[in-house]
This record gives sequence, structure tokens and C-alpha cells, in this order.
Amino acid sequence: MEFRQLGKSGLKVPVLSFGTGTFGGGTEFFAAWGSTEVEEARRLIDICLEAGVNLFDTADIYSDGLSETILGRAVEGLRDKVLISTKATFRMSTGNDPNDVGSSRHHLIRACEASLRRLGTDYIDIYHLHGFDALTPVEEVLSTLDNLVRSGKVRYIACSNFSGWHLMKSLDVADRYGWPRYAGHQVYYSLIGREYEWELMALGADQGVGALIWSPLGWGRLTGKIRRGHPLPQVSRLHKAGDVGPQMPDEYLYKVVDALDEVGKETGKTAPQVALNWLLQRPTVATVIMGARNEEQLRQNLAAAGWNLTADQIARLDRASDVPPIYPYWHQRGAFVERNPAAAAPGPPKC
Repeated sequence: MEFRQLGKSGLKVPVLSFGTGTFGGGTEFFAAWGSTEVEEARRLIDICLEAGVNLFDTADIYSDGLSETILGRAVEGLRDKVLISTKATFRMSTGNDPNDVGSSRHHLIRACEASLRRLGTDYIDIYHLHGFDALTPVEEVLSTLDNLVRSGKVRYIACSNFSGWHLMKSLDVADRYGWPRYAGHQVYYSLIGREYEWELMALGADQGVGALIWSPLGWGRLTGKIRRGHPLPQVSRLHKAGDVGPQMPDEYLYKVVDALDEVGKETGKTAPQVALNWLLQRPTVATVIMGARNEEQLRQNLAAAGWNLTADQIARLDRASDVPPIYPYWHQRGAFVERNPAAAAPGPPKC
């Protein structure tokens, strides 16, 4: 398994990592993803470790903490062999506590300590802010994260789902006070969701922030089971969660799937393996977080690494999945590109 540096930090992570949103199924939303219990989770983790995958990603809100609990029990006796990534910011309780949400010092400290208890560990390798809290001063957020790092409860910090200005402001404040910088940015990025390339990729390349990719198969749409003229598969998260995730025209999806099928025939790989491998060759990508309901899916996804698409195959997938960007990115693509190579299209920034 190839390992890459996470941004400008000294931490190296495997190019494929395992997302545990399928652990527990403790809420209606996450039950659509999966309901893996401890015994099966241990088996999946063993398979990952055998393949060289040692980074496991979760969040406090995944099944109301059940995912963290199951992951913690599944890695008992293996803590020195695994990297654990988890997240906080969103509301955990169903009550009306106004402080049980966001990235305030009050909430982050409580959330971190609760995650440590559920995970059964005394430190978190990568601690993410799950979203940007515009009501809490960035200085309060980063000073709190600095305290968590200094206390030994957190090793590295990262963010998730930030806008470009959210991330850049945070990096500037961290540099100003000598606090830890975000080493990674967990982002949605897939062949059918390439907005990450418009600004965040160039920012990550410039500032040394590695991308951890979530939902690399486009909210389950690039599994190879959704095709023109075929009904939605009986077993699919899209039945219950399709309206929550990113939307797109059917014909656009079919065009991308056709391109995946074409490249898959040439490489002898499945559509999801091709889609995952495409991501592994994009700038700034440190790790792609794959999910799996069972052993078969996991082994299939693991086979996405260890080989490379050709430049021609990448170009064809780029063309099939390219969409007109919104302003100001369409303007940057069409004007003054010679002084702004990161805006060139289609494909990733050349920086």
C-alpha cells in the first residue's frame, strides 16, 4: 500500500483508508449505509490491515456515537497499529442545549472527551472539525485545538467541508499565533462531483493541506449498478438518502458511467475501481476514504490501488465528467489563463 504525507505535516497516511459510517446503523439515515456490528467490524479491520490500510475514519454523529464505539471495540489490542480519525462540530443531542453544537471551546472539549471515551483510547490521531462554525471566532477554535494537541489528546488537526475563505482564514490565524495548522481537509470529491478542483485543490497545493476524500463514488452512484434504462438497485442508500446528497441530471451520470465502463473494459477493472483510481492520481489527494458493507465490497475497493490509469484514460474520464463551473471560475478558465494556470480546464490545476 502506498503512503503519502498528509499535507505539510510529518504524518503519512495510506492512499486508501476505511470509513466507518457503515458501523452501527443506529439512526434511520445511517441504517441506509449499513449496520456493521463489532465482530464483523473486526474482520473488516483485519482485512484492511492485511492490505496495508491502517487509517480508519469516523465521526461523533455517525449513528449517534455508535460508530465510534464499535470502532473502538474493534481495534482493541491494535491501537499501536492503527490511525484513528474522527470529527466534531455538529449537534449530538436531541435536546435544546444551545451549547451542544458548533466549534466553541465549550463544545469541542466536551466532544473530544466524549469521543475518546467511546473510542476507548487516550488520543485521536486526526481530529476534524466537521463543518465551519461562523459564530465562533476562529481564534477561539484554533486556540482550543492547540490545547487539545498540547494535552496529548489530539495528534493532528484537520477540517471538513470548509469553503476556501474558511480554510485560508484559519491557516492565517494559526500562522499568526503559532498554533497547529490544519494538515488535512476532508472533502467531497468524485468523478461526478469535481467542484473541489475549482478553488480548494489549488489552495491545498499552495498551502500544503492534504485532501481526505469522502464519498468518492458520488454518494453511491458510481458503484456500476446505476445505468441508463435500469431501475435503482434494491439495495442502495439512495432510496433513503438520495435527496440529502449532491444532485445531478441523470444523463450526466450515465455519460460518466459509460466512460467508466469503457475504461474498465480496457483495464479489466470494475467501474468503482476505475473511479477510485482516478481520484488517487489527482493533485493534493492524500487518501481516499472508502466504505464497505461487507468483505466482498471491501476487497473490491482495495483493488483500486496498486496500478495506474493511463494519461489517455484519465483525459477521457476528465472530458466525460467536466461541467461548466460557476462564477468566478468560468471567467478564470476563459481569461488570463496564462497567468493563472490553476484555472485551466478540464482536469486538475497544474500547480
